[in-house]
Amino acid sequence: MFMHNKKLQYTVRVSEPNPALANLMLEQFGGPQGELAAAMRYFTQALSDEDPGRKDMLLDIATEELSHLEVIGSIVAMLNKGVKAKLSEGAMKEAELYLELGQGNSSHTTSLLYGGGTPLTNSTGVPWTAAYIDSITDPACDLRSNIAAESRAKIIYERLINVTDDAGIKDALTFLMTREIAHQKSFERALYAIEPNFPPGKLPGHPDFTDKYFKLSQGDGEVEGPWNSGPAWERIEAEDDAAAVDGGDGSASVKLSARDKKTEAAMKDRLESDPMSDPLTGADLGAGPGAGTTRSPNGA
Repeated sequence: MFMHNKKLQYTVRVSEPNPALANLMLEQFGGPQGELAAAMRYFTQALSDEDPGRKDMLLDIATEELSHLEVIGSIVAMLNKGVKAKLSEGAMKEAELYLELGQGNSSHTTSLLYGGGTPLTNSTGVPWTAAYIDSITDPACDLRSNIAAESRAKIIYERLINVTDDAGIKDALTFLMTREIAHQKSFERALYAIEPNFPPGKLPGHPDFTDKYFKLSQGDGEVEGPWNSGPAWERIEAEDDAAAVDGGDGSASVKLSARDKKTEAAMKDRLESDPMSDPLTGADLGAGPGAGTTRSPNGA
């Protein structure tokens, strides 16, 4: 059960309307790293989590993310306060209103389509989608995904802070950014409360391949570090050693019934290319400057 408290979790103070800035703020309202995506990610994870401690944590954080959605949405609404009324009432001359809408980015589109409201889109107008929710219902996987999501959201808030000099907005965004840090810490603790938690899932990796590092890039700039060398890794550098590592011949095969073999052979015969053929083609007939080497209609 949810109940709404009319007080925001953090006070929003906006010094003046700014529809272009409002449009950028939509990134954290209806964007992939935004508050709605976070709330839905954690809420749906909580519903299927059998661990009572994790379930409570996920529901608490999901609910807080909805509070953050209200904060960032209130910022968007306040930044659009002026243009919303002007669009509705036609209170400015056409040229003046056009200039106000066209301050930058795609704020004019958002203002015209949504009337200076708070649409569930990102900053470029792409509608929010459940595809942003990448839960897979394995706690070790989902908690790692949550940690990454909180990290990405923090970076977006940093960038939004850097594009405004409005002290009130900076203050509210700093709060939202800081809560991303707190949530990441909770998810980290929850992950490491599962022992063991790596690798995710139940099945172990094949021991022949868990410690191999295949060096498949060539050229200058090779750098070695603990991610690709050292006692934890067996480096495979020879090109021949990186192919057919299972000891087989490296081909792909399938067992077919006699009937399927006959059908496949008929298809192969029907579609077989003739390596001796060199027909005149449409590209030859229509060739002009820049077409490269082609045949002429007379066969030359």
